[in-house]
Order: sequence, then C-alpha cells, then structure tokens
Amino acid sequence: MKLFGTDGIRGRANEYPITTDIALRTGRAVSSILEKGASRRMVVGRDTRLSGGMLEAALTAGLLSMGVDVISAGVLPTPAVAFLTKSLGASAGIMLTASHNPFEDNGIKIFGPDGYKLSDATEEQVERLILGDEPELPVAVPGKIGKVAHLLDGCGRYAGFVRESVGGASLEGLKVVVDCGNGAASEVGPQLFRDLGAEVIVMANEPDGLNINEGCGALHPAKAGELVRQHGADLGVSFDGDADRVIFTDATGAEVSGDRILGLCAVGLKEEGKLRNDTLVATVMSNLGLKEALARQGIHFQATAVGDRHVLECIRLKDFNFGGENSGHIIFADHATTGDGILSALHVLLLMKRKGKSLADLAAFMQEYPTHLSNLRVNSKPPLATLPKLTALMAEATVSFGDAGRQLIRYSGTENKIRVLVEHREAAEVEKWIARFTEAIQEEIGCP
Repeated sequence: MKLFGTDGIRGRANEYPITTDIALRTGRAVSSILEKGASRRMVVGRDTRLSGGMLEAALTAGLLSMGVDVISAGVLPTPAVAFLTKSLGASAGIMLTASHNPFEDNGIKIFGPDGYKLSDATEEQVERLILGDEPELPVAVPGKIGKVAHLLDGCGRYAGFVRESVGGASLEGLKVVVDCGNGAASEVGPQLFRDLGAEVIVMANEPDGLNINEGCGALHPAKAGELVRQHGADLGVSFDGDADRVIFTDATGAEVSGDRILGLCAVGLKEEGKLRNDTLVATVMSNLGLKEALARQGIHFQATAVGDRHVLECIRLKDFNFGGENSGHIIFADHATTGDGILSALHVLLLMKRKGKSLADLAAFMQEYPTHLSNLRVNSKPPLATLPKLTALMAEATVSFGDAGRQLIRYSGTENKIRVLVEHREAAEVEKWIARFTEAIQEEIGCP
C-alpha cells in the first residue's frame, strides 16, 4: 500500500503523508469504513510529540464532519487506546504516534471496535478513501455534526485493567528502574508499579514534546542499566514512545534480548498450564537459539512475518494465547489485544517473584546464535528480486549456511531502511556475510 506500512501510517510530521490534510482525510475515511450500527463514537489518543496536538485537531475535524462523536483521551499508551476502544463500545480507536522514532516523526495507528489493529484488507479500503480512489461519503448535515468529549480518567481506566490482568498481585520486595522514554508511559507507568508495591526509580518521565525517545527508552536500555547498577535494583524496564514495547535489563545492568524474554515467559506460562497449545508465536526475526531452547522445554515455535499484527493474526486464527517480537512487542492475548509494554513488564516481574529467581537466571534457559542486524538507510526500495547481485549473494549464503545459520533481508515497513539479519554458529561468518551484503546493497541501491 502507498500509505500504510507494517504499523499504520508513519513519516516526518508536517510532510507528506503526515500532514493535517491526510489526518483530516483519515478521519473521514475511518468513519466511512468503521462507523457502523448504534455506536457513533471513536477514541483518539496520542503520545507526547509536539506534532500530536496539530494532528489530533485535524483528525478530530475529519471525524466530526462525518457525524462521529470523538472521545479525546489525551496522552496515553497505545495499548490504552486499544483497551478503551473496546471497553467504551467505540467503533474505532486512533492513536497518533511514531513509536520509537524521534520527535520529528509521527504516525497514525487504527484499531477496530474489538481493539485489534485493522486487517490488510480494511487498511486498503481506508487508504483508497484517503487517496480519493473511492468516492467519499457525504459529510454530516449541520445538525448531525459530531461532538467532542474529553476523557479525563483514560489512564486510570487503563491502569485498572492492567492491575486486573495480574489479579492484584503484589510487587512488594522488588526494586525496578522505569525508563519512560519521555513518552506515553511517563504518567501511568511509574504509578502502576508503585501501586503494586514495587520500589521505583524513575527516569525520562518529563516529556516536553521534543525529547521523546531522545537518548532514553527502548532504544537506549543501557541508560536504565546504569541506574540499575547504581541503585542495586532487580531490573530495569525501558519503554518506547507509545509504550507498546519494552526492553529489559537485568540486575547487572545488561540488556536481556527480546527473544529471551519471550522464551522465559512462554516457559513460565507452560509451567502454570496457561500456554495454550504449548506454542509461542514470534516472527522470522527471532533467533534460531530460541526455537532450539523451546523444543527442549516441549514448546512449539510458530513463525510469522515481521510485525506484531501478524503475530496477533496467527494467535487468533490458530487458538494460541502468547507471542511477540524480539524488538520488545509482547502479547499476552488472554488479557490484551495488542503489544503492551507496561502489562508485559508486570508479568515478568511477577514471574521473577513467583519463582524466586533473578531475570538473568530465568533468561539462562537459552543460548543465542551470534547475530548481527544491520539497518541501512537507502535511497529507494526497489523489489529485491530486481537486484541480481544481492539475490545471487542471498542464494549463495543459504547454501553455505545449511543448518548452521540463516540470512534475512527485508525493507523496513516504517522507515527508508533495509534490514539485514545474519545468524550463524560462528561469529566470524556473521561479520563476513554482513560485510558482503552491505557492499552489494550500496552498489545496487545506494546508501545516503
């Protein structure tokens, strides 16, 4: 699609496609597709970016012009918008965020009335209306224009839902560093941990519209790791800008990979008899070592395409209940309809407490293959099949690796980047092939 990537519409704020015009047209398009039946309400939330207010005003105008009432939830995490959409009986929820991207970017994520992200087919319908490829429905007559209601307790409602997901269990005796990334978790995150009894050291919880994700949060977990060591904390949790992702650091301040977190949670759920069909759902980006370690625990590994939406689709279609991405999206599908960093962090903390083990001890169940993920900015995104040198090199690598490794090359769905992943039992092979792939990409595509 021209507008939608792997996680909604995203780009530089005030530049196409993240403009007020597109936001307004998105409001009209979403109302045309999703506003059905008795509910004429939609939830709108945003993260802390400076451009959020501008885009919210335009998006809201589009919705109101179609006769839809808007529930303005203000600044709160993406999973909170998903939860509120379903719990309030709204016909859609829209979150304005660019997740882990810098403040200059913003984006639009859309949830259906069930709290799940839209299917590809529905996104395509919305996109066609935004771009004018389909005739627009008529706007509302003056007496039917929508109204705006400001939801003042959105964070409180979401916090209650998260507490309910852990049964009101106590975190007393645990000390945790919480890095809010100067984003949507800044208000609700630290308070939730405190309410459940944890001792909390907070950082990056003073958003100013410009500092979201800047040297903090899920992309910079080492910052939380430093505070973990200084304060003798049990672990650190680092959220991205909209708090649908979380990265962990253990008691030594070392980052614990997303694959290890997914695996230790799956093992914990299986031990409690709560891992449906004994299966973990994750993407093709997960380390080969995860699949091998899960097999030793009697747990199946189900791979999907990249993107938490694909993980969720698989979970729903095949009757599973747990999965995620190694990038930090973790989905406890018995409780949530999307990745939820805060909820996931609480479940990991409670697993540590229940088993009386450190995060490092829990994560030691698996050994990861040496891996290198290179993110290269590119001048364009031609289909990989049209790049003879790169495709020939990929075929050569597949034969060379056999069962000892793998390569995965794909374009980012949210940025002008190509992602090159190489894994192998031998670290030297990883670096050799990363260098060869990079050279071919620079020659055939060009890197700015």
